[in-house]
Amino acid sequence: MIVIVAGVSGSGKTTVGELLASRLGWHFIDGDALHPKANVAKMASGIPLTDADRRPWLRAIEAWIDGQLAMGLPGIVACSALKRRYRAELLDGRPEVSMAFLLIGAPVVAARLAARHGHFFDAHLLGSQFAALEQPGPGEDRVMPIPVIATASPADLVDEVISRLGLVE
Repeated sequence: MIVIVAGVSGSGKTTVGELLASRLGWHFIDGDALHPKANVAKMASGIPLTDADRRPWLRAIEAWIDGQLAMGLPGIVACSALKRRYRAELLDGRPEVSMAFLLIGAPVVAARLAARHGHFFDAHLLGSQFAALEQPGPGEDRVMPIPVIATASPADLVDEVISRLGLVE
């Protein structure tokens, strides 16, 4: 099984993903590590990514997921998956993949991003993240992502994801 922990930048997907992987003993990868260098440079310069920019990144995440599944290895990947079509691309044809989508308001994320250091994501891009965000909900192409309100502690969020996805520790 693969679990995608999704949400806007600063929602806690890396923190939750790492903790979830540690608790389950599964491999974790931060989808940000799979961005092409050009994407990282754009974001570091405060330039929002386009759908065309995201295409090779999504393909890299899909390749990682498919590689894990082919080897029979469970894993966790953190990925923004802001739009419904991105989520569909990641989930369609992969019944062994589930998604927990971290929901959080812009003011909380803005405070988190202001306190975050050493990450290439320019905090000024937060508005573009919320502008691109299509909230998970009815009408998703496949199984709807599990919405998780991301204001609790990371440990509590992991407990919720494990419970709601029926994962076994």
